[in-house]
Amino acid sequence: MKAVVITEFGGPEKLALADVPDPKPGENQILIEVKATALNRADLLQRRGVYPPPKGESEILGLECAGVVAELGPGVSAVKPGERVMALLAGGGYAERVVCHERMAAPIPGGLSFEQAAAIPEAFLTAREALFTLGRIEPGGFVLVHAAAGGVGSAAVQLAREHGARVIATAGSAEKLARVKELGAEVLVDYKTQDFEQVVGEVTKKKGADVILDFVGGSYWEKHARCLSVAGRCVVIGVLGGLSAELNFAQLLRMRHQLLGLVMRSRPLEEKIAITQRFIRESLPAFADGKLTPVIDRVFPMAEVRAAHERMEENANIGKIVLAVAG
Repeated sequence: MKAVVITEFGGPEKLALADVPDPKPGENQILIEVKATALNRADLLQRRGVYPPPKGESEILGLECAGVVAELGPGVSAVKPGERVMALLAGGGYAERVVCHERMAAPIPGGLSFEQAAAIPEAFLTAREALFTLGRIEPGGFVLVHAAAGGVGSAAVQLAREHGARVIATAGSAEKLARVKELGAEVLVDYKTQDFEQVVGEVTKKKGADVILDFVGGSYWEKHARCLSVAGRCVVIGVLGGLSAELNFAQLLRMRHQLLGLVMRSRPLEEKIAITQRFIRESLPAFADGKLTPVIDRVFPMAEVRAAHERMEENANIGKIVLAVAG
């Protein structure tokens, strides 16, 4: 089969198409004929050599896919050959075929293309886990969503809106903010020209945000501590702004803040299955009736993967960048 390989660690120019062996489904696994996959920032880190896949997982990039079930491994009973599915992966999505556990596969709602479906798993499962499991956001509560025009951010805005939460969203351009407003954000912040801490204070009447979805990490923590409400939760999803910060424990204790970390790729399979099954029960129906929608920036052929990576590195995308793997 054809797959994208890393010829050596480095920039997008180190990616190439190559012939690699087909994966074989094991116990309770299915083989998916991949039609589309999508980019994630973890792919850029793995390409640079700083974020290897978990032990035993595919070295091929790609943390999600959409396609058709082509083959069943021993013991599979939840899906059948020919079914259209999308799945969260620990690796292997940038290829014509990939294997995953049968209970990690979600049915693709009618009306959604493979490209649309490929833009759902990583973004929406991560956003759901951040908002509801860790963030415990309540209807009417304030949630500050950074990078709201990105994949996870745009998913979080929609999920929070449907839950009745009030979204304060940050992004870096008027175009991105306009799209975020369409998705349901109540308050828009251009982080390049506005102070989100000041906006949060004004909008919440100094109460603070109940939940913050943080993709920045270290450089934002002091501001986030001042932005959080009493007993507020800051869910760290990324560390684009640094790995460390000074922590005022007196403030943490006094305000009863919770600082929570979220990672999906390295979690035990049982946990990822549980997350997937919750998504299937509670959120998947909303795609069928149009309440939730994957936001796609651009679709590149898999042969143009270098250009796709360059676009993500430029932070130019609004929503997910998708690779069309097969027709």
